[in-house]
Amino acid sequence: MVPHFLSPVSLYGIYLRRAFTASGLSSQSIDVDSETTIHFWGPTQTTQKPSLVLIHGFGPIALWQWRQQVQFFSPHFNVYVPDLVFFGGSTTRSSERAETFQAASVGKLLEILGVKRYYVVGTSYGGIVAYHVARMWPERVEKAVIASSGVNMRRRDNEALMKRAKLEKIEELMLPVTASQLRTLMGLSVSMRFNIVPDFFLNDLVQKLYSENRKEKIELLKGLTLGRDDTPNVHPLKQEVLIVWGDRDQIFPLEMATELKELLGEKARLEVIKNTSHVPQIECSGQFNNIVENFLSGSS
Repeated sequence: MVPHFLSPVSLYGIYLRRAFTASGLSSQSIDVDSETTIHFWGPTQTTQKPSLVLIHGFGPIALWQWRQQVQFFSPHFNVYVPDLVFFGGSTTRSSERAETFQAASVGKLLEILGVKRYYVVGTSYGGIVAYHVARMWPERVEKAVIASSGVNMRRRDNEALMKRAKLEKIEELMLPVTASQLRTLMGLSVSMRFNIVPDFFLNDLVQKLYSENRKEKIELLKGLTLGRDDTPNVHPLKQEVLIVWGDRDQIFPLEMATELKELLGEKARLEVIKNTSHVPQIECSGQFNNIVENFLSGSS
């Protein structure tokens, strides 16, 4: 194990916190009910700007997934970046593990904070949560952005993913415990190759970013209500929806995005970013940010 003071991951984490703070956000925690506490990054001081909620995917905490969006959007929005339950400082004593529970927790957080209207952006697992936030609070969510997210995942999609990963269990992919497993995840998630990245660095990533609350996160994966049946359980949303996808996504292939657009109906549109895989907000942040900004600023 790399000592904390020599850990590249720990040092980069310090930089990320400073970037969020410099963007006018502060680290906060709120009890959203008697069992659940949500940690989030939110405005130190709110203004008359519209509100934007960024919901992270299954992996590192929100701090690691939204840095470039926080810096880009914070001058124009009150930005809220929650850690989903069992990520970061968010926790619960409830036995609930479904994605709808995550959505309910985010909704309760925003209600307590007095955020009455907001835009929501979610990536991967966070896109599934964002879909349910928009579905559950249509009167509050103005527009929704779903990025690289298998909201329409079928059983066969789950099986195909495991075949591509050459693994038997989803937790072996999404919650790596070895450098080899992390290479597999990164190979499916990112367009660039990581063959030259040394094992000590990958092991540092595994230890610092994937080991916390492993038991509970496995329960979250098993608690997903999608991917169990042969038909997707997706219904059109009342809001305008932007779907953003990388054309090289190997976690959720592009054909899933095309189908999701049809399932979400006339108010949904799809933007595909070329030469990009599963994390367009990181791999191609400039194009991703511009696409999202144009959508959010456009008239309904």
